[in-house]
Amino acid sequence: MERRRPPQTEEGWYVLHDFRSIDWDAWRGAPERRRSQAIEEGIDYLDACEAVDDADEGESATFAVLGHKADLLVLHLRPTLADIDTLERQFEHTALAEFTTRADSYLSVTEVSGYMSEEYFDEDATVEDTGTARYIESRLKPELPDSEFLSFYPMNKRRGPDHNWYELPFDERADYLSNHGEIGKDYAGRVTQIISGSVGLDDFEWGITLFGDDPTDVKELLYEMRFDPSSSRFAEFGRFLSARRFPPADLGAFLAGERIPREGESVDHPHVRRESAGHHGGSDGHHHGGGDTGGHPHGDDGSDDEEEEFRTELEEMGVYAGQPHGEDVHAVVLYSAADADELFDEVDGLRENFDHYDTHVKTAVYEPRDESSETAIVSLWETDRAANTAAGFLADLPDIVRQAGADETDSWGTMGMFYTVKPDHRNDFTGAFEDAAGLLADMDGHRKTDLLVNREDENDMFIASRWDSREDAMQFFRSDAFSEAVEFGRDVLTDRPRHVFLA
Repeated sequence: MERRRPPQTEEGWYVLHDFRSIDWDAWRGAPERRRSQAIEEGIDYLDACEAVDDADEGESATFAVLGHKADLLVLHLRPTLADIDTLERQFEHTALAEFTTRADSYLSVTEVSGYMSEEYFDEDATVEDTGTARYIESRLKPELPDSEFLSFYPMNKRRGPDHNWYELPFDERADYLSNHGEIGKDYAGRVTQIISGSVGLDDFEWGITLFGDDPTDVKELLYEMRFDPSSSRFAEFGRFLSARRFPPADLGAFLAGERIPREGESVDHPHVRRESAGHHGGSDGHHHGGGDTGGHPHGDDGSDDEEEEFRTELEEMGVYAGQPHGEDVHAVVLYSAADADELFDEVDGLRENFDHYDTHVKTAVYEPRDESSETAIVSLWETDRAANTAAGFLADLPDIVRQAGADETDSWGTMGMFYTVKPDHRNDFTGAFEDAAGLLADMDGHRKTDLLVNREDENDMFIASRWDSREDAMQFFRSDAFSEAVEFGRDVLTDRPRHVFLA
């Protein structure tokens, strides 16, 4: 009897969906002092979880469950089961726990499989230049999006007499899942998912957690997927639980039956504000930029003091290099050898979906003036998680050859995003660039500089350079030639230039 080939898998963080029901009769009958203590200790516990005070890395979030199945969901992602176990027991020592019972729970672990990328599991293959490796890393160690709505459900693949998923050949299973994933791409930027495996850990084979700002986006996605054979023939589902996220500080409002988030107030999630290395840019929508989706801020040791000193030095020159307190956007920059028209059509389709997401700043195709260089796709986001998710979709664009920051790790990169030129001075700007390129070609440590132009706006450009080292780049930034370029820019640009440094 032929044994079907299972996909290889790699596991990441463990996931616990901890559903709690409130004993409302006990809550209403408790003395005010006892309820205040429960709220205070509950907030302290939830705050510590979301700040990941208990582990080196991970994520947590708090949700109000809709319907009768539970009242409260605390979602934890941690590197080890010991971390999860500790968090469970710590909750039981809070005064809040006395007013709750566990309504349900689900234990799983994030995973990627060979269905997604067999190349990833091939020791001789190289996938980091396409951004696939970074996307897979974001699947194994996901950052929880700050979306308001969550839908969770467990599922199995069917093993019935008519349709048995595990009897299908590997390639056929992979085709089913690839087609299934194409549906999800239409919801990029609107719905984010975490897929976690639970074979041997819980009652089903997978747990699916979907996040979105509009619950109907999640509904429409799931409804459309019902008609795909991967679901209609082979999927079996457990019960669905829906919830709305709220910050721990609003625990008292939740228990008091008040509106959460409260009317007119923004939701501030502490974990979203944690600074991520490697992303620097602006905040006005003109000259944003960023590095790759990981790594050190400027290719050195990544120390905060050095980073701040470097930004300050550029600021004194009149060059904006981003702020260190959360205002920066996160950028994905990929290069493709595909036909620019074909590439633009693909990007435009993705962008329509990205625009549904509040954290999307901009996605555009930039064509090089040098025919020997590749076309660039730049996608800017307000959060690291959104940028990583977008990188996964963008990596599937035609003929992607590399991702900025993932290549030439022995060098120092700068990226000015974006130079928005006054229309009357466009030729002046491109002429000045040609002059600067001539100077750069003779500078020690300079490798390459490209000028790329937004194919939808000829006045929107960015300049990307590669240097042997940071000091080589700084020699240029400290030079008279660069000072003259900055002064020149004040007259021909709509805003001051902004430089971004890649890992």
